[in-house]
Amino acid sequence: MKRAEHSSAFSAFGTPKAKIILLGPAGSHCAAAVAQARSFSIEHVSPVSLVQQEISRRTSPGQQAVAVVSRGLAAPDRITLALLRKWFWARKPDAGFLLEGFPATLLQALVFDEWLETRGETLTACLAADPRSADSVVTHYRTQGLLFGAPRAAA
Repeated sequence: MKRAEHSSAFSAFGTPKAKIILLGPAGSHCAAAVAQARSFSIEHVSPVSLVQQEISRRTSPGQQAVAVVSRGLAAPDRITLALLRKWFWARKPDAGFLLEGFPATLLQALVFDEWLETRGETLTACLAADPRSADSVVTHYRTQGLLFGAPRAAA
């Protein structure tokens, strides 16, 4: 993937075609990023909401996830990847997105990189609550030159 060509995390939202990943725990930085994305009509997607939709619809993936999610745990990688794969390949290639909470593991990041490469797409930026983190996903995007600190909500 090519290196991000902007000087701040906020400039990544400058177009409805921006493709952005938001890493880290939910918090005020997430709210600020989602609000910024909405202002540019960028689709906001999270595996948590996709899993909840599947549970509500009583689909097979939803039924598989319900026991795990009801204990306060994240859905297994296989379910998360299946739902995100379905979303990713159904969207228009030139449409922007803000992925919140995905990829959450290095495996998910590597699989997502393959999807992007297969489609000839590149990420605009990866925003992290703590860009200095030693987390493997944060490190992965830092080495690609895509990592920025997440925007903070106004006080």
